[in-house]
Amino acid sequence: MKNNPAVVFPEAKKAVIEELDIPCPGDGEVLIKSSCTMVSTGTEMTAFTGEYPPGSVWEKYFKFPYYPGYNNIGTVVEAGKGADKKMLGVKFATWGPHAAYSIQKSENLYPVMRDIPDEHAVFFTIAEIVMNGIRRSHVQWGESVVVYGLGLLGQFTAIFARRCGARPVFAVDVSEYRLNVLPDDNGIVKINTSHGGDIIEIIKAHNKGKLADAVFEVTGNGGLIPSEFAALRPEGRFVILSSPREKKLFDFHDLCNNPSFTIIGAHNFSHPAVATPDNPWTMQRHVEMFFDMVGDGEVDAERMISRKVDYTHAAEIYGDLLKDRSKDMGIIIDWSNAGL
Repeated sequence: MKNNPAVVFPEAKKAVIEELDIPCPGDGEVLIKSSCTMVSTGTEMTAFTGEYPPGSVWEKYFKFPYYPGYNNIGTVVEAGKGADKKMLGVKFATWGPHAAYSIQKSENLYPVMRDIPDEHAVFFTIAEIVMNGIRRSHVQWGESVVVYGLGLLGQFTAIFARRCGARPVFAVDVSEYRLNVLPDDNGIVKINTSHGGDIIEIIKAHNKGKLADAVFEVTGNGGLIPSEFAALRPEGRFVILSSPREKKLFDFHDLCNNPSFTIIGAHNFSHPAVATPDNPWTMQRHVEMFFDMVGDGEVDAERMISRKVDYTHAAEIYGDLLKDRSKDMGIIIDWSNAGL
């Protein structure tokens, strides 16, 4: 029965709502009815534009037609053979697409155990990515941090670095809107590069003349990366938390060997597959931690929501973002009335 509206990119730079059949769960699977999803303005726009190098990982994953989305909150409405029937009626966070219904494996479900709004819980994937990046960076109490790029990943990077005791945290972006979304915190120094000024001198002026212990690249702009190393002290750590699309030349002597920098990749899939005594911080543990932080008022997800749209207008979002992303953060799609 075609009563399952979903967002699809049939080709590059085109988004539509397509009516799909409601799928049936197989062995060990469940059917999720979505309440809301959130657009990833970075990864999804990379897929939408189709602009990435031939032969890259991007090309491998993004084939048209492409069904975007991986931030989904929904409820189990049907359980397949071998799936625990106790999950029926339970709310979960999943990597489901922008669709009214989706099939998920039982092991890929994260229960929303706290009484928090769905539109706040739906930030879970972004939060888990950043939590993993913060852990891989080994940021410590009292260290100084620079965050380049204040999209959703950058917002959480600045917030979580402060929760780890980093001070000061320098938040760098060209958008005044994005900088203003950050919480007011004396430990966060906001730098708008469109206003001019020397970033390095600003960092030194607020950090007792020193450069940063760790720099996080969260712009996704590969062309900016070489210049971002200038903010890093000798033997500091440079963390690639974004997913740059383009290939760039890199001077391994001047930007790695000579200053003895440590360069750290921090993709979400570097989470441990299972908890071990050495590293218990799986995706599930980070998601649970995020829900607790939201439930306890330690993270204000509401301030990161730039707009909420009904699913019938979901396809229009991508054309808007293609024109200008500087005034959008979390874009929530409401699926509560879809597929009924």
